[in-house]
Amino acid sequence: MRLDKLLANMGYGSRKEVKQLLKQKAVTVDGITVKDSAMHVNPEKQDVSVLGERVEYVEFIYLMMNKPPGIISATEDRYDQTVIDLLDPDFQHFEPFPVGRLDKDTEGFLLITNDGNLAHNLLSPKKHVPKWYYAKIDGVVTEEDIKAFAQGVTLDDGYHTKPGELKILHSGEQSEIELMIQEGKFHQVKRMFEAVGKTVTYLKRLSMGPLQLDEQLALGEYRELTEQELNLLTANK
Repeated sequence: MRLDKLLANMGYGSRKEVKQLLKQKAVTVDGITVKDSAMHVNPEKQDVSVLGERVEYVEFIYLMMNKPPGIISATEDRYDQTVIDLLDPDFQHFEPFPVGRLDKDTEGFLLITNDGNLAHNLLSPKKHVPKWYYAKIDGVVTEEDIKAFAQGVTLDDGYHTKPGELKILHSGEQSEIELMIQEGKFHQVKRMFEAVGKTVTYLKRLSMGPLQLDEQLALGEYRELTEQELNLLTANK
Protein backbone atom coordinates (compact mmCIF):
# COMPACT_ATOMS: atom_id res chain seq x y z
CA MET A 1 0.00 0.00 0.00
CA ARG A 2 1.23 3.51 -0.76
CA LEU A 3 2.45 5.28 2.34
CA ASP A 4 0.28 8.36 1.80
CA LYS A 5 -2.83 6.21 1.34
CA LEU A 6 -2.06 4.24 4.50
CA LEU A 7 -1.65 7.37 6.60
CA ALA A 8 -4.72 9.04 5.10
CA ASN A 9 -6.79 5.90 5.74
CA MET A 10 -5.60 5.78 9.33
CA GLY A 11 -6.77 9.33 9.97
CA TYR A 12 -3.56 11.33 9.71
CA GLY A 13 -5.14 13.83 7.34
CA SER A 14 -5.72 14.22 3.63
CA ARG A 15 -3.10 13.10 1.11
CA LYS A 16 -1.94 16.73 0.97
CA GLU A 17 -1.63 16.93 4.78
CA VAL A 18 0.22 13.61 4.84
CA LYS A 19 2.77 14.99 2.36
CA GLN A 20 3.39 17.87 4.76
CA LEU A 21 4.08 15.38 7.55
CA LEU A 22 6.58 13.64 5.32
CA LYS A 23 8.30 16.94 4.46
CA GLN A 24 8.54 17.69 8.18
CA LYS A 25 10.39 14.37 8.66
CA ALA A 26 7.64 13.21 10.99
CA VAL A 27 7.26 9.75 9.40
CA THR A 28 9.53 6.74 9.81
CA VAL A 29 9.38 3.25 8.33
CA ASP A 30 11.26 0.62 10.32
CA GLY A 31 13.02 3.43 12.16
CA ILE A 32 14.19 5.25 9.02
CA THR A 33 12.83 8.72 8.20
CA VAL A 34 11.09 8.77 4.82
CA LYS A 35 9.83 11.58 2.59
CA ASP A 36 8.49 9.68 -0.42
CA SER A 37 4.68 9.64 -0.22
CA ALA A 38 4.49 7.08 -3.04
CA MET A 39 6.66 4.59 -1.18
CA HIS A 40 4.98 1.18 -0.83
CA VAL A 41 4.83 -0.36 2.63
CA ASN A 42 3.37 -3.49 4.19
CA PRO A 43 1.56 -2.16 7.28
CA GLU A 44 1.16 -5.66 8.70
CA LYS A 45 4.90 -6.41 8.62
CA GLN A 46 6.62 -3.01 8.76
CA ASP A 47 6.79 -0.50 11.60
CA VAL A 48 5.31 2.78 10.35
CA SER A 49 5.38 5.64 12.87
CA VAL A 50 4.25 9.27 12.90
CA LEU A 51 5.96 11.59 15.40
CA GLY A 52 7.23 8.51 17.19
CA GLU A 53 3.79 6.91 17.52
CA ARG A 54 3.32 3.59 15.76
CA VAL A 55 0.51 3.48 13.20
CA GLU A 56 -1.90 0.68 14.10
CA TYR A 57 -3.21 -0.56 10.79
CA VAL A 58 -6.91 -1.42 10.61
CA GLU A 59 -8.49 -2.46 7.33
CA PHE A 60 -12.12 -2.90 8.33
CA ILE A 61 -14.35 -1.41 11.00
CA TYR A 62 -17.52 -2.96 12.41
CA LEU A 63 -19.93 -0.79 14.37
CA MET A 64 -23.26 -1.50 16.05
CA MET A 65 -25.56 1.51 16.20
CA ASN A 66 -28.87 2.08 17.93
CA LYS A 67 -30.33 4.09 15.07
CA PRO A 68 -32.60 6.93 16.16
CA PRO A 69 -35.77 7.87 14.27
CA GLY A 70 -35.51 10.73 11.82
CA ILE A 71 -32.09 9.65 10.54
CA ILE A 72 -31.50 8.23 7.06
CA SER A 73 -29.77 4.84 6.65
CA ALA A 74 -27.43 6.04 3.91
CA THR A 75 -23.90 7.32 3.44
CA GLU A 76 -25.04 10.78 2.32
CA ASP A 77 -28.22 12.71 1.71
CA ARG A 78 -28.85 16.25 0.45
CA TYR A 79 -31.63 17.00 2.90
CA ASP A 80 -31.50 14.71 5.92
CA GLN A 81 -28.89 13.68 8.48
CA THR A 82 -27.52 10.20 7.85
CA VAL A 83 -26.24 7.50 10.19
CA ILE A 84 -22.71 8.21 8.90
CA ASP A 85 -23.08 11.84 10.02
CA LEU A 86 -23.44 10.51 13.58
CA LEU A 87 -20.02 8.86 13.49
CA ASP A 88 -16.78 10.31 14.81
CA PRO A 89 -14.42 11.47 12.01
CA ASP A 90 -12.00 8.73 13.12
CA PHE A 91 -14.56 6.24 11.81
CA GLN A 92 -15.90 8.31 8.91
CA HIS A 93 -12.55 8.32 7.11
CA PHE A 94 -12.89 4.53 6.61
CA GLU A 95 -15.85 5.35 4.32
CA PRO A 96 -18.25 2.94 6.05
CA PHE A 97 -21.84 2.26 5.03
CA PRO A 98 -24.94 0.80 6.70
CA VAL A 99 -25.60 -2.89 6.06
CA GLY A 100 -29.13 -2.80 4.73
CA ARG A 101 -31.56 -0.03 5.53
CA LEU A 102 -33.89 0.95 8.31
CA ASP A 103 -36.73 3.30 7.39
CA LYS A 104 -36.28 6.91 8.45
CA ASP A 105 -38.79 6.61 11.30
CA THR A 106 -37.59 3.13 12.40
CA GLU A 107 -35.05 2.75 15.18
CA GLY A 108 -32.83 0.03 16.56
CA PHE A 109 -30.06 -2.30 15.46
CA LEU A 110 -27.94 -1.18 12.53
CA LEU A 111 -24.60 -2.61 11.48
CA ILE A 112 -22.14 -0.16 9.90
CA THR A 113 -18.95 -1.36 8.21
CA ASN A 114 -16.64 -0.94 5.23
CA ASP A 115 -16.36 -4.71 4.72
CA GLY A 116 -18.20 -5.24 1.44
CA ASN A 117 -17.90 -9.03 1.47
CA LEU A 118 -19.45 -9.30 4.92
CA ALA A 119 -22.26 -6.93 3.95
CA HIS A 120 -22.98 -8.93 0.80
CA ASN A 121 -23.23 -12.16 2.79
CA LEU A 122 -25.58 -10.64 5.35
CA LEU A 123 -27.84 -9.15 2.69
CA SER A 124 -27.83 -12.06 0.23
CA PRO A 125 -31.31 -13.59 -0.09
CA LYS A 126 -29.64 -17.03 -0.30
CA LYS A 127 -28.29 -16.66 3.25
CA HIS A 128 -31.74 -16.29 4.89
CA VAL A 129 -30.34 -14.03 7.63
CA PRO A 130 -33.08 -13.56 10.27
CA LYS A 131 -33.99 -10.08 11.48
CA TRP A 132 -36.18 -9.61 14.57
CA TYR A 133 -38.35 -6.54 15.08
CA TYR A 134 -40.49 -5.21 17.91
CA ALA A 135 -43.55 -3.24 16.85
CA LYS A 136 -46.64 -1.52 18.19
CA ILE A 137 -49.69 -2.14 16.07
CA ASP A 138 -52.91 -0.16 15.69
CA GLY A 139 -55.38 -3.03 15.74
CA VAL A 140 -55.99 -6.41 17.36
CA VAL A 141 -53.32 -8.92 16.29
CA THR A 142 -54.73 -12.45 16.26
CA GLU A 143 -53.77 -16.10 15.86
CA GLU A 144 -55.01 -15.77 12.28
CA ASP A 145 -52.30 -13.18 11.67
CA ILE A 146 -49.70 -15.59 13.06
CA LYS A 147 -50.89 -18.25 10.59
CA ALA A 148 -50.97 -15.77 7.70
CA PHE A 149 -47.44 -14.53 8.38
CA ALA A 150 -46.19 -18.13 8.70
CA GLN A 151 -47.37 -18.75 5.14
CA GLY A 152 -46.17 -15.41 3.83
CA VAL A 153 -48.48 -12.55 2.86
CA THR A 154 -49.05 -10.77 -0.43
CA LEU A 155 -47.93 -7.13 -0.41
CA ASP A 156 -49.58 -4.23 -2.22
CA ASP A 157 -47.37 -4.72 -5.29
CA GLY A 158 -48.26 -8.41 -5.60
CA TYR A 159 -45.05 -9.73 -4.05
CA HIS A 160 -45.59 -12.74 -1.78
CA THR A 161 -43.22 -12.62 1.17
CA LYS A 162 -41.26 -15.50 2.60
CA PRO A 163 -42.70 -16.94 5.83
CA GLY A 164 -42.33 -14.75 8.92
CA GLU A 165 -42.47 -15.73 12.59
CA LEU A 166 -44.95 -13.55 14.47
CA LYS A 167 -45.14 -13.48 18.28
CA ILE A 168 -47.94 -11.63 20.07
CA LEU A 169 -46.74 -9.88 23.23
CA HIS A 170 -50.05 -8.08 23.83
CA SER A 171 -53.24 -8.14 21.82
CA GLY A 172 -55.71 -5.27 22.00
CA GLU A 173 -56.73 -2.12 20.21
CA GLN A 174 -53.02 -1.27 20.51
CA SER A 175 -51.08 -4.53 20.12
CA GLU A 176 -47.41 -5.30 20.71
CA ILE A 177 -45.57 -7.95 18.73
CA GLU A 178 -42.20 -9.33 17.73
CA LEU A 179 -41.64 -10.42 14.14
CA MET A 180 -38.84 -12.31 12.42
CA ILE A 181 -38.36 -11.93 8.68
CA GLN A 182 -35.54 -13.06 6.41
CA GLU A 183 -35.79 -10.46 3.67
CA GLY A 184 -35.65 -6.71 3.50
CA LYS A 185 -38.19 -5.39 1.04
CA PHE A 186 -39.02 -1.67 1.14
CA HIS A 187 -41.12 -0.94 4.28
CA GLN A 188 -41.67 -4.69 4.55
CA VAL A 189 -42.87 -5.00 8.14
CA LYS A 190 -45.31 -2.12 7.71
CA ARG A 191 -46.61 -3.51 4.42
CA MET A 192 -47.01 -7.02 5.87
CA PHE A 193 -49.32 -5.65 8.55
CA GLU A 194 -51.15 -3.51 6.00
CA ALA A 195 -51.79 -6.77 4.11
CA VAL A 196 -53.76 -8.04 7.12
CA GLY A 197 -55.55 -4.73 7.68
CA LYS A 198 -53.43 -3.25 10.46
CA THR A 199 -51.04 -0.32 10.90
CA VAL A 200 -47.56 -0.24 12.45
CA THR A 201 -47.24 2.81 14.73
CA TYR A 202 -43.76 2.09 16.13
CA LEU A 203 -40.97 -0.14 14.82
CA LYS A 204 -37.62 -1.13 16.27
CA ARG A 205 -35.13 -3.69 14.97
CA LEU A 206 -33.86 -5.92 17.75
CA SER A 207 -31.34 -8.11 15.96
CA MET A 208 -29.73 -9.14 12.70
CA GLY A 209 -28.36 -12.64 12.28
CA PRO A 210 -26.57 -13.69 15.47
CA LEU A 211 -26.20 -10.14 16.81
CA GLN A 212 -28.66 -8.47 19.18
CA LEU A 213 -28.93 -4.76 19.88
CA ASP A 214 -26.91 -3.71 22.91
CA GLU A 215 -29.66 -2.17 25.03
CA GLN A 216 -27.06 -0.06 26.84
CA LEU A 217 -26.67 1.98 23.66
CA ALA A 218 -28.88 5.06 23.79
CA LEU A 219 -30.54 6.21 20.56
CA GLY A 220 -27.82 7.55 18.27
CA GLU A 221 -25.00 5.83 20.15
CA TYR A 222 -22.76 3.17 18.64
CA ARG A 223 -19.80 1.01 19.53
CA GLU A 224 -17.35 -1.33 17.83
CA LEU A 225 -18.28 -4.99 17.75
CA THR A 226 -16.53 -7.19 20.27
CA GLU A 227 -14.23 -9.92 19.01
CA GLN A 228 -16.84 -12.50 20.00
CA GLU A 229 -19.58 -10.69 18.06
CA LEU A 230 -17.37 -10.41 15.01
CA ASN A 231 -16.57 -14.11 15.20
CA LEU A 232 -20.30 -14.88 15.29
CA LEU A 233 -20.83 -12.77 12.19
CA THR A 234 -17.97 -14.23 10.18
CA ALA A 235 -18.67 -17.85 11.20
CA ASN A 236 -21.21 -18.12 8.39
CA LYS A 237 -19.33 -15.92 5.92
